[in-house]
Amino acid sequence: MKVKSGRRGTARRVLEKWQLYVLLLPALLWLAVFAYYPMYGLLIAFKDYKGRMGILGSPWAAPLLKHFETFFSTSIAVNAIWNTVIVSLLTLAVGFPIPIIFALLLNQIRHAKLRKTIQTISYAPYFLSTVIIVSLISMLFSANGLINGIITDLGGSEVFFTSLPEWFRPLYVGSSVWQSMGFNAIIFIAALVGISPDYYEAAIMDGATRFQRILRIDIPLILPTIILMLILNVGNIMNVGYEKAFLMQNNMNTTVSELISTYVYKVGLQQAQYSFATAVGLFNSVVNFILLVTVNFISKRFSDISVF
Repeated sequence: MKVKSGRRGTARRVLEKWQLYVLLLPALLWLAVFAYYPMYGLLIAFKDYKGRMGILGSPWAAPLLKHFETFFSTSIAVNAIWNTVIVSLLTLAVGFPIPIIFALLLNQIRHAKLRKTIQTISYAPYFLSTVIIVSLISMLFSANGLINGIITDLGGSEVFFTSLPEWFRPLYVGSSVWQSMGFNAIIFIAALVGISPDYYEAAIMDGATRFQRILRIDIPLILPTIILMLILNVGNIMNVGYEKAFLMQNNMNTTVSELISTYVYKVGLQQAQYSFATAVGLFNSVVNFILLVTVNFISKRFSDISVF
């Protein structure tokens, strides 16, 4: 009887708030169509896919993990994985704390119009396309670019930033941080806005400086948000978009610019090896999932903060 009563109570609560569930439907439909339905295509990784035969009609690979074995047996596999990990870790190490610092500094500006102006300027690069970002990099750092012009005017010699392998990662990471800093700071700014003014008033009465207020109030109170965002970022550590890396790639920097995503693009679309490319993409996703679960478990164990 308790079970039936509980079910009737749940049904009653759902009916009372049916408008909220109607609003939720579009998001659920989007999730089903664009996130779960495409998982059906993962079967391609375990088949010798033929377009004319379809996914179900194509024969199973023999052995079943043939395409995974092929990937790990290629000389480019280790290099692509290593490059992806290095670029991701550098982007995380540099790009994760900067939005937090930016949000903390922006929160100290009391002039509303100045704060909004700085926010707008910081958000703007995020809405630029990858092609425009790479074009800006080329305009600034190419042999005839602005930076080399300044170097030569000062008596130095040209530096081939866009061609030399050692400059690919600084340019890639630096441009990514510049482009996403303001947008990534939004969630930290929102967390800071939610802090009660009572904390600041009490700290000011105790004689705390601005730096002490940041250290003792701001950072501890937004720490749960920081940890959650860090977990999500680590869970995407192997997801490096191919667009910018592919556009910045040339024959001289391929040793450091060949990522898993660019490799999948070349093999899957340019060479039409769909089963092989799907296998590589599935490997990438599995690694991300393992990292996400591991970091989430560690965070839950030691800080009691977790995504799930």
